[in-house]
Amino acid sequence: MSFSDKISRFTYHGAILICSLAMLYPVLWMLSSSFKPQGLIFQDLSLWPKQVTLKNYVEGWIGFSGTSFGRFFLNSLFIVTVSIIGNLISCSLAAYPFARMEFPLRKFWFAVMMMTIMLPHHVVIIPQYILFKQFDWINTYYPLLVPRFFAVEPFYIFLMVQFMRGLPKELDHAATVDGCGKFQIYWRLILPLALPALVTTTIFTFIYVWNDFFGPLIYISQVKDFTATLGLSLFISSGEGKSEYGQLFAMSMLSLIPLFTIFVFFQKYLVEGIATSGVK
Repeated sequence: MSFSDKISRFTYHGAILICSLAMLYPVLWMLSSSFKPQGLIFQDLSLWPKQVTLKNYVEGWIGFSGTSFGRFFLNSLFIVTVSIIGNLISCSLAAYPFARMEFPLRKFWFAVMMMTIMLPHHVVIIPQYILFKQFDWINTYYPLLVPRFFAVEPFYIFLMVQFMRGLPKELDHAATVDGCGKFQIYWRLILPLALPALVTTTIFTFIYVWNDFFGPLIYISQVKDFTATLGLSLFISSGEGKSEYGQLFAMSMLSLIPLFTIFVFFQKYLVEGIATSGVK
């Protein structure tokens, strides 16, 4: 390797390192501030706190109105789990015909499905709210969970369609010769081979639903049913008329742990699923 190549590589990696530190600085500052006393958070801007306390974590976990922050975590975990199950079932069922079957107007309906990706969620929030209000679903988890079982996420359908299209058609023909029907091919053959796409859908669903603030804000009003994201908002202008930033940062750090854990352990499947690689 020539000297100029070494300089180029050093410059490239140095630029990446600087950008990485710039992106990580807010997270590191929030972590540091979660261990600072309330009065020093905005006075001491260093990443290493001069005074260390666990009070923010203890009081933040206690929560509000007799509801601990652990309850908020369990609520989020319940919504995330059901949402993942709904997306995996409905989106894979919707993707299978588009990818492996022939039926009238298949390309047209696939194009219509893809067009819904460009439709902003806020455009349909009012008619959805009116519909759910007529169902008497307001202040319940139904508006956040039931639609997941009706393939309302076109991105995940498209992701699975692209992956399933990469699987050899000869597998379907061989399974048909062995006496398998369409559903048996889907259940016994396509789903196991589409595991990377399913894991990718699981990760994206987990991240989106766990971080979702707008949906629970619209449909949930009782504190005991709040998700972690709504629980964090309670630390801003709390009932005593002040903002508990230390507790906010502490619980925010705890809220990031599931996201980091999911990404670290499943990033291999995430990359493979996005790459939509088929069977070699």
